[in-house]
Amino acid sequence: MSKHTLADGAEAPEAERPRLEERIHENGDPEGGMGEFEDPFEDEIESDGEIVDANPDETDMEEEDEESKVPTKAYMPGTMPLEEGQTLVPDQSAYDMLHRMNVTWPCLSFDFLRDHMGSQRQTMPHTAYLVAGTQADTAKNNEVLIMKASAMHRTSHDDNDDDDDDVDEDAILEYKTIPHLGGVNRVRAAPTTTPTSELEPCLDPYPVATWAETGKVHIWDVRPLFNALNQPGTKIDKKKVESPLFTINAHRTEGFAMDWGGLLGGGSSGNTGHLRLLTGDMHSKIFLTTSNNTGFTTHAQPFESHTSSIEDLQWSPAEPTVFASCSADRSIRIWDVRIKSHRSALAVDAAHDQDVNVISWNHGTQYLLLSGGDDGALNVWDMRAFKHGQRPSPVAHFEWHQAPISSVEWHPDEDSIFAASGRDDQVTLWDLGVEHDEDEDPAQLPKGPNGEPVPSQLLFCHHGATDIKEVHWHPQIPGVLGTTSSDGFHFFKTISV
Repeated sequence: MSKHTLADGAEAPEAERPRLEERIHENGDPEGGMGEFEDPFEDEIESDGEIVDANPDETDMEEEDEESKVPTKAYMPGTMPLEEGQTLVPDQSAYDMLHRMNVTWPCLSFDFLRDHMGSQRQTMPHTAYLVAGTQADTAKNNEVLIMKASAMHRTSHDDNDDDDDDVDEDAILEYKTIPHLGGVNRVRAAPTTTPTSELEPCLDPYPVATWAETGKVHIWDVRPLFNALNQPGTKIDKKKVESPLFTINAHRTEGFAMDWGGLLGGGSSGNTGHLRLLTGDMHSKIFLTTSNNTGFTTHAQPFESHTSSIEDLQWSPAEPTVFASCSADRSIRIWDVRIKSHRSALAVDAAHDQDVNVISWNHGTQYLLLSGGDDGALNVWDMRAFKHGQRPSPVAHFEWHQAPISSVEWHPDEDSIFAASGRDDQVTLWDLGVEHDEDEDPAQLPKGPNGEPVPSQLLFCHHGATDIKEVHWHPQIPGVLGTTSSDGFHFFKTISV
């Protein structure tokens, strides 16, 4: 489907106003500005070997300063098309951290890995571990990448930051690879207990599932490669690492939908000690794979109620036997694996005007489900209103993106906040807890791409990537987001969240 293919080619926020983080740089040079997020101080410390006058004439310096100044203005997506010679540069004051990194091949999907460095950590520089899958030029060149992004320092806001040891634009990306036949449509890491120390490497398996364009789903143990990145010099059994723990062969076509449930090693309730993996394909079939002490098993009977491609799957955060799905048939369905017929228990037909691409289940307020569609709309559903034969109305509906929504995810700790990405090359941050100010004159409010006033709940717009595929919150670093797109990875933290 077209939405899965790769492309060829702002002011400090008040509670009710979004942060538009890009500025238009007129007559800007993409190589000289921050359009590619280079080091803003790089030109100050490098030279071409020219002899520089130690005491230049002050008048000449003033003239040069005037020539170097270019007009800038806040960018409003969808309403201000870029003209020839204009580029977008980030407003550095809108970010606590902003880094861009590239790998050899673009990746459609990635997931953060849990590490030993603790949760709720605030001190910079930050380090993050993640797993991704490539879309290479040929099937045999694809890989699963286990990555370590480190030295992610605070973003510099002014010239004085040059003397601050906590500010640096040069992050480091290291990675280990697993050969993977076929492009990786989606990759998801299993929920595991978080290691508590780096004194001794964790030896527990760390399963990661990949949806291959060959129609197979592979489950890998990435723990050895994680440990090798954490402690350089760690020996790796290459043959063992490059062999999957299990391969799901039940599907007859490729797919994109996938989600893990349970917790490896046991959960707090004592009832979720085994993993559960859902996979959905383009022929509308959903299969359940479970683990036990002897390995993984795929159940033979699929779940079937959708009439078109399964686009996304989400386990309930509260009920271990319940999951949600969305489809290109425009519906959202709720299932219970205990129903012997393997048919859905509840459904919302025509949940969007076009294909429903992605869903996210709120882990705090567990009756809220977020969805995004090909129509560019974002809907928030109260599942308590789901009833047989009745179509509920979403409790919140936003039309800001001007292209299909490619990813949505609730904040892991703040249950009113979520992130969304779209094929219009932007990531948006939203807060349902922000209420509209009735005293504001709509005529005086900034207008969005649809001509309506900018939604009060829109906190931030992030730009600078092309064909954004996924956005995820880091589970252990509050407010840090990662994105993957056709031109690389972005890791950032805004001043809004």
